Amino acid sequence: MMAQLVFYVFAGVLLFSAAMVITARNPVHSVLFLILGFFNAAGLFLVAGAEFLAMLLVIVYVGAVAVLFLFVVMMLDIDFSRLREGFQKYTPLGACVGLVLFAELLMAFSHWQMAPSALSAPLTGVAGLSNTAALGTVIYTHYVLLFQACGMVLLVAMMGAIVLTLREQPTGRRQNITRQHARTGADTLELVTVALGESVAEHGGVLRPKGTYNEIAVPGSYGAEEPDYPRTEEKGA
Repeated sequence: MMAQLVFYVFAGVLLFSAAMVITARNPVHSVLFLILGFFNAAGLFLVAGAEFLAMLLVIVYVGAVAVLFLFVVMMLDIDFSRLREGFQKYTPLGACVGLVLFAELLMAFSHWQMAPSALSAPLTGVAGLSNTAALGTVIYTHYVLLFQACGMVLLVAMMGAIVLTLREQPTGRRQNITRQHARTGADTLELVTVALGESVAEHGGVLRPKGTYNEIAVPGSYGAEEPDYPRTEEKGA
């Protein structure tokens, strides 16, 4: 009885927070309701006995993804009044799309039935394995190809986001990788033996590197046209 009560409490708060995510006018409030929904979903996982998924949801989604969403929303200077301009113009089209989706959901749920055996089938774990070990065994044995495919999809999405947001600006420092790899320690470093009790100032002070960024910079990037500064002693050495 207590488990059912806890389930309905978590489920009710989860549905409420999910509705507030899409109806809240303030995007910061939407992200906060999203975090609340993640916490209640983690509670449902705990009720189902999947403590690993619950902790994963809290650590990854609440601790990283949702907080990142919150930072991005707070840092973006969005003019919401301008975004709402022309909203009435697209209301008929949005209403038609919403009605079509609602009709599809009604048709899907009207023909959906749960198997009688699924109502009484208890959740049983794998004998001799913890929840985490059982989940890892399933993912990395039976569904390893699908797991790797999901990783590839995320990798491609990350690369696409980087390409779309990349801006070629001369203010960025870019290196010529071939020339960078061809450099040796003798080209950039100078080892000085300092006796115990002596300071660097007694051996010429802190010197600049032998070369400059101009030697390995890509032409046109920031610093590529800098002059070759002489090796001088730093102030305060």
